[in-house]
Amino acid sequence: MAGVRIDGLAKRYEAVTAVEGVSLDVRDGEFLVLLGPSGCGKTTTLRMVAGFVAPSAGRVEIGARDVTHEPPYRRNIGLVFQNYALFPHLSVEENVAFGLRRRGVPEAAIRTRVAAALARVKLDGFGARLPRALSGGQQQRVAIARAIVIEPDVLLLDEPLSNLDAQLRHDVRAELRLLQTELGITTIMVTHDQDEAMSVGDRLVVMARGRVQQVGTPADIYRRPRNRFVASFIGRANFFAGRAEAGGFVTASGLRLPAPDLPPGADTLMIRPEAVTLVAQGAEGLPATIETATYLGAGWEVDLRLSTGERLSVVTPAGDRAWQPGQALAARIDPALGVGLHGDV
Repeated sequence: MAGVRIDGLAKRYEAVTAVEGVSLDVRDGEFLVLLGPSGCGKTTTLRMVAGFVAPSAGRVEIGARDVTHEPPYRRNIGLVFQNYALFPHLSVEENVAFGLRRRGVPEAAIRTRVAAALARVKLDGFGARLPRALSGGQQQRVAIARAIVIEPDVLLLDEPLSNLDAQLRHDVRAELRLLQTELGITTIMVTHDQDEAMSVGDRLVVMARGRVQQVGTPADIYRRPRNRFVASFIGRANFFAGRAEAGGFVTASGLRLPAPDLPPGADTLMIRPEAVTLVAQGAEGLPATIETATYLGAGWEVDLRLSTGERLSVVTPAGDRAWQPGQALAARIDPALGVGLHGDV
């Protein structure tokens, strides 16, 4: 196993800059997720680490070795692609064995290692089947087995779950995280799905416009986003434009919201939906009217219009109460959970 160091990585295509100035240190055994919208540069960054795209600038090191100009097959990496990239004419066993045969591993060792890899991904007894006889989730497991059987220093995952349906995606990502923890393989995954990233990553790298916007644990990024883009891309959020003042924030409409410890000059206040409590009309809080209320089983999503005209989205536990559109109430905002931001990206 080995860590990965990315130093000043960039990729330019004539007048278009796909990636600019990406520097990251991925710890040995860490699960790092590159997260962002389409076109943000995350896949290009991963492909430069893999060796499929030559960087315009910067370096890639795996362990203590500079691999910037080495081809993929000399980097000892395992790869799992979005479309699985299985050989349709080869059996499951032969697909998993392919990389070992290319490395000249003795046949007896191949059989042992393939059997162990298939057992790890819960595909014992599937070795003789062809890929077309498998479900999407099973094909993905074969792709993972093929990647780990070579005992790579680094595992690279490019949108590995995007072709699966919602429930299967949930199950496979849990299995993937458990497998990565058991093996201790340094892993870099690309995804645009924030829930997927939050559930598997030790740290997230949020990207936009070819640049890193923030690096941190899922909790750090969710609770303390660096700018409005990060705050809106990770989870849901309410934004109030205005200005920070001593002990609070004044919105453009003149509404004063308690919010201690805001950075000087903050021009936006972010409030997460779960930081708001709904109470009866006339109680202490901000007067509001429900515009929409959606019951989700475990809780409610409620959209409010405040008396000052601003809108506020709230997530609240289900309890025994049924919220109704048009209902008047009050909203209490936990002042400790307000986050002051400076602009966007």
